[in-house]
Amino acid sequence: MEITNVSEYEAIAKQKLPKMIYDYFASGAEDQWTFKENKEAFSRILFRPRILIDVSTIDMTTTILGFKISMLIMIAPSAMQKMAHPAGEYATARAASAADTIMTLSSFATTSVEEVASTGPGTRFFQLYVLKDRNVVAQLVRGAEGAGFKAVVLTVDTPRLGRREADIKNRSLCILFSSCPSYPHA
Repeated sequence: MEITNVSEYEAIAKQKLPKMIYDYFASGAEDQWTFKENKEAFSRILFRPRILIDVSTIDMTTTILGFKISMLIMIAPSAMQKMAHPAGEYATARAASAADTIMTLSSFATTSVEEVASTGPGTRFFQLYVLKDRNVVAQLVRGAEGAGFKAVVLTVDTPRLGRREADIKNRSLCILFSSCPSYPHA
């Protein structure tokens, strides 16, 4: 079957992934309000057609923090990718490199910064949550820097994770954060 849109990817993921894992990736927190708002906001983005103009030399390159990328699309941090596929972040890093764009590796990745760096050339950023234990934070930054990551993407909006209702029902994050139903993060 040829996949032609994002909804079809979602349907295949729902069919192939165990319910707990699908729910983790496909849901949000607190009645999924932001999740729904983001979907609605993206649905309002329209492309303005340009008719009868020369499109033989289109250049979509841009720079982010001085790093040239092929298009104004980057890969945002997404945790625990190996739950969905054995290659996890390793495959995502290879895809970002092939597309000549930037990947931001999640603090909660299932692939190490060293493994991601071993995928070959590419500009990579590292997402960092500021944890209570500043020694752990410093180790994470040093590790990313040592692996050649070019920037730290500081995430400051989660001193406590939101109540992810699907995860509470599945008890899926209880193992990771040693607490249910709310998951202390910092």
